Amino acid sequence: MSYPETTVIRGIHYISGEPVAVTMKSGVISGIHREERTAGDELLPWLAPGFVDLQINGCRGLDFNTIPIAKGTTMQVTRALWEEGVTSYYPTVITNGDDAIEQAVRSIAGDCLEDPASEAGVAGIHLEGPFISPEDGPRGAHGQSHTKAPDWELFQRWQDAARGKIKLITLSPEWPGTASFIEKCAKAGVQVSIGHTAAAEEQIREAAAAGARLSTHLGNGAHLMLPRHPNYLWAQLAEEELWTCIIADGFHLPDSVLKVVRSVKGKRTILVSDAVYLCGMAPGTYENHIGGRVVLTPEGRLHLEQNPRLLAGSAQMLHRGISHIAGRGIAPLSEACDMASIHPSALMGLSSAGGLTIGAPADLAAFEWSGHQLNVVQTYKHGRLVYTRPQADH
Repeated sequence: MSYPETTVIRGIHYISGEPVAVTMKSGVISGIHREERTAGDELLPWLAPGFVDLQINGCRGLDFNTIPIAKGTTMQVTRALWEEGVTSYYPTVITNGDDAIEQAVRSIAGDCLEDPASEAGVAGIHLEGPFISPEDGPRGAHGQSHTKAPDWELFQRWQDAARGKIKLITLSPEWPGTASFIEKCAKAGVQVSIGHTAAAEEQIREAAAAGARLSTHLGNGAHLMLPRHPNYLWAQLAEEELWTCIIADGFHLPDSVLKVVRSVKGKRTILVSDAVYLCGMAPGTYENHIGGRVVLTPEGRLHLEQNPRLLAGSAQMLHRGISHIAGRGIAPLSEACDMASIHPSALMGLSSAGGLTIGAPADLAAFEWSGHQLNVVQTYKHGRLVYTRPQADH
């Protein structure tokens, strides 16, 4: 993307709560100046770092897992996410056949080659599977027939097709030989996340020692019933090296679990959307190519038709999680925003980990905050205004 010379935006700093003027030049933040309070400041938007989503399966009918992926899908998703305040994201390809996964990652990488905006916005590809548990419950809505043990040669084939863009992989360490695979990923600069797992406590410890650094949507993709202890949820929370992703859309996890994760993991707590292509679609029953028939309720909950207790991904965007965390008093608004921006950036080694500071990328989300709901009004990517909410007709 090209950079505008100089852009200045006024708003309320998401941490201090004070009015500021943020100057952006050549794609980075060049100045942040506190301003005196004046009449009308209540109309200013809040300003926070642009949101970073580690897990986007699709949205608005656009899907990274429908093969073949239509040309330009990544471009359309990138622009749709600007409307949600997301400035960097990881298109997520889930468990499928070997050739289907290859086609998916090749298509995403190809779109990025042709579209500078997508190249700037796609921080990497998240491969969620197929090296996950084959068991019902931990497997979630992933197809059982394609689950398998980690295979380094196969992964390299996919990485070649992706032009090196696979930066995050979710797997289960219950498979023999997983530790060696994790070590190779770590050396290659690919973050490994534990998820969709039925692994024993010692297997999780071994995975963390080998270089795994994250838990994928902890508390979901799990058995409906677990022993009190030990179990793989406690084991992951106890591993200090593991950061934790949570889906805070109000359906995936109760507030008590969200509070515990935040208390235990602190700045290693990350919000993700896990949004699927039905996000933004009308309520109803859909025939899904992954998981069969699914139901999207009017409240925004997405579940398997045959088993309403099992969710089929999320139909909510990342700011829904921020709204829930801050609106329910689980964490302050500033911390909830950091969970969706600075924290994932820090884990993945992105320059956006600098947040709203001088010298950081000029990726900003400007939003209204009612005390329980966040509504994005503008988004900046590298200092360029890429989204403005349309004015309501009067």
